Amino acid sequence: MALITSSRILIVCVVAISIQMLLSPLSSPGYLDPPSTLLAPPSNSKLQEVIKLGEGLLKKPEAVAFDKHGALYTVTRDGGVKKLQKNGTWENLWQFESQNLLGLTITAAGDVILCDGEEGLLKVSEEGVTLLASHVNGDKIRFADDVMESSDGMLYFSDASTKHSFQDWQLDVLETQPHGRLLKYDPSSNTTSIVLGALAFANGVALSADQQYLVVCETWKYRCLKYWLQGDNKGQTEIFIDNLPGRPDNINLAPDASFWIALLEVTEKSI
Repeated sequence: MALITSSRILIVCVVAISIQMLLSPLSSPGYLDPPSTLLAPPSNSKLQEVIKLGEGLLKKPEAVAFDKHGALYTVTRDGGVKKLQKNGTWENLWQFESQNLLGLTITAAGDVILCDGEEGLLKVSEEGVTLLASHVNGDKIRFADDVMESSDGMLYFSDASTKHSFQDWQLDVLETQPHGRLLKYDPSSNTTSIVLGALAFANGVALSADQQYLVVCETWKYRCLKYWLQGDNKGQTEIFIDNLPGRPDNINLAPDASFWIALLEVTEKSI
């Protein structure tokens, strides 16, 4: 009797696993190993010297941006768009019924541009909220992540995954397929186009100081790509930096024209 029961349990388990595999949204689960050769992180304690802004006041701040006056903005996981006042207090500019706010930038006109991981690209101003882009070429923008405005008014933003949403980002980790893309929104024509496709989780986006090129992070590949916007190499793509000691997340232009790159999961090989 025990043998029969065990056999039945085994059959049920096999059937359950088979059904799960058939219904799984993962087309080809896999894993991208860290590069065999990693850049060694600098041996310093600079991060221990940082000043923590909004500690205990901000719920999981995701990204930061500055306006032309140098004021600091951030978005929080509870749907808040916050601004740091000169006296050190935080002003809640807008509150959204959303837990999906990710990247943001402040335009030359002073509008706040947001990436909502579910809705797409949003513009927030005194006039209200405008949905700028929710689809491209008929396909839904499933995972708007980070955004930057160029001097000509174009908005470049990442769509981390065309298959998995922000709420299911762990599935993109498991699948590790290049579902991401870099998009461009043209406010003059109200159109969105694909700049780069087949990116391994397109994440942070930043423009160079002279705006000759932009950099987009490929989180699952431990690297960042350079896409030329101007000059003889316009339209071409090359590796900006690879073999990072962790997965690149956000990226920001530094005052000296270099870039700050936030890393996830610093690998054991680099410690």
